Amino acid sequence: MVGYLLQRLIHGIGVLLGVSIIVFFLIHLTADPCSVILPPDASASDRKICRRQLGLDQPLPVQYAIFLSRAVQGDFGFSYRHQGYAMDLVLERLPATLRLMAVAISFALLVAVPLGILAAWKRDTPIDAFARTFVLFGQAVPDFWLGIVLILIFGVALRWLPVSGSRGWESLILPGVTIGAFPLTTIARLLRSSLLEVMNQDYIRTAWGKGLPPKAVLWKHALKNAAIPTITVIGLEVGFLFGGAVVAENVFAYPGMGRLAVNAIANRDIPVVQAFVAVTATIIVAVNLVVDLLYTWLDPRIRL
Repeated sequence: MVGYLLQRLIHGIGVLLGVSIIVFFLIHLTADPCSVILPPDASASDRKICRRQLGLDQPLPVQYAIFLSRAVQGDFGFSYRHQGYAMDLVLERLPATLRLMAVAISFALLVAVPLGILAAWKRDTPIDAFARTFVLFGQAVPDFWLGIVLILIFGVALRWLPVSGSRGWESLILPGVTIGAFPLTTIARLLRSSLLEVMNQDYIRTAWGKGLPPKAVLWKHALKNAAIPTITVIGLEVGFLFGGAVVAENVFAYPGMGRLAVNAIANRDIPVVQAFVAVTATIIVAVNLVVDLLYTWLDPRIRL
């Protein structure tokens, strides 16, 4: 178990290092931050001084080495646009984004798990047909379009919920539903197919042959084995939740770190973008590590 955990930790560190390399070079190859920081009529000498002060006059490998040596200490530099350190700005917005993602994944699981189980248990019935149609529709709807429709219905027409800002738990409902819609359909579809596959296994037929009640067959035998691929998808969906949060936070003007990242990209605020990516990648790696540990609980053979 310890060896398995160490292996996954080393893999996670390698992922974070690879992400930092890719993001660093892509950001520095897109545009010059001095073109945004300085006024349009700035002279060439002013731009040269700006690049020297920001350390952008060094070769990219040298810049990356300096960046990495500071990043491992939590120092991602000073924001070009905001009065503060980049990591502090991101961490200040992180709780708001985590609350939004918690609402989104809770909504997705509360709907997807019963829907997937019912669709598999009532295969080829109207319930199954409805579930498959719902999943197909949900996977075809873009996040931004769904957010706009929810605003028009529940915010403008019915005036039930706020459509912007963060003014209590009510402000989390519409963006949470917007973010959780796609993971909901993915989890429900996969859980249905996993249960259908498990229900055809020999040990399930043996359980039926012993005369076990349907609930015992479902919860004690079928669902635990069908949960492994579903948990895998839930771990992977964390990355999609962050992507959805970036869209939803801008559609609903929600003050999370996704909206901060979009503004930082528009302003070429490289330190803030790098801090955002580092925090996001770390959370995704940590969640996938937890998922790997859940594997060993659901299926002890994975420990080997």
